[in-house]
Amino acid sequence: MDLDALKYEGDPLADAVIAHLVESGSLNEVNQVLAEFRGNDEPIPAHLPPVVRDYLVATDDPPEWMDEERVARAHEFFVDDGVHVASVLSFGAMVNCYAQPRPSRVLTITHRLNQPHRRLSETSQFVLNMMEPNAFGTGGSFVPTIQKTRLIHAAVRYFVGRSPEWDHEADGVPVCQQDLLGALLIFSVQVIDGMRRIGVSVTDTEAEDYYHVWRVAGAVLGIRPDVMPETLAEAEEVSNTMVRASYAPSQEGIELTRNLVELYEKFVPGKAFDGVVAAMVRQVVDEEVADWLEVPHSRGWTTAVRTGAKVMRVFERGEDRSRVARAVLDKAGDLLLGASVRTLTDGQSTTLTVPACLRR
Repeated sequence: MDLDALKYEGDPLADAVIAHLVESGSLNEVNQVLAEFRGNDEPIPAHLPPVVRDYLVATDDPPEWMDEERVARAHEFFVDDGVHVASVLSFGAMVNCYAQPRPSRVLTITHRLNQPHRRLSETSQFVLNMMEPNAFGTGGSFVPTIQKTRLIHAAVRYFVGRSPEWDHEADGVPVCQQDLLGALLIFSVQVIDGMRRIGVSVTDTEAEDYYHVWRVAGAVLGIRPDVMPETLAEAEEVSNTMVRASYAPSQEGIELTRNLVELYEKFVPGKAFDGVVAAMVRQVVDEEVADWLEVPHSRGWTTAVRTGAKVMRVFERGEDRSRVARAVLDKAGDLLLGASVRTLTDGQSTTLTVPACLRR
């Protein structure tokens, strides 16, 4: 398989929809209709062009190889450890995405996506919907989320690909198959790795199930099934080769990371604790990547975060048998998620909808 050739390949199905809507001048009207389309069980809105209706029907079902038992177990894993998934996704996965120069350039060119609160809240909403108990079936809300995300990617390809700032010969297609596969592995394989770095115990079965859900989501999102690794071990190999090989310093990545760190620092009261944000980032990403992206050093907070990781391991081992340990972890999760939601939604147009089953 020639993974490098994937940077010249987009998503033909979604790309054709966006091209039709732009050229017919109906993109804004369709956006308004799709904004109210949120549940798996909702009928497809009547006032949509046939090309959009056909797309929604064609992308409505998960792949036949989806294992419902594994998806259900992944939900239980998220209910138990969702706060740690969210922490590593926020401090590690987002930063690792910015370590890739080409996707970072896309985010910078689009401007709208170069807004850390919006990108973090939309990514968080995607993960929350994906981790509902029946994300792909009756009562869930993930299918419309992923269908709309796929169209957003196609719109970015359409407009950025026509921008004079984009070098198609050198950089290929914006939000290409290679970028999508890389993001999939960052949000799955590398999140599991980051959780283990901060002392969270993740069993092999939990890791396999978590990756399986992301692989299913990737198929619905338009990633070619034949390029997605089937097993976690294969995914780790591609992550360690293709994805990490794409990491490099860039001015766009440095700016995006700086904006993200500044957003996280709003979560922390006062200025005295600002260093803990950079220390957390450095705990869950490779040191070289952190240096490329100019994540600040904070010797004192680095020691504190490492000590915290050791304490976390103690609480993790005792969580299932100790009410005190469980209470501490639950309170930490409540504070983190509560502060995150308040900060992300204060005065912003993007709001987080937490599924009822995860709210508690």
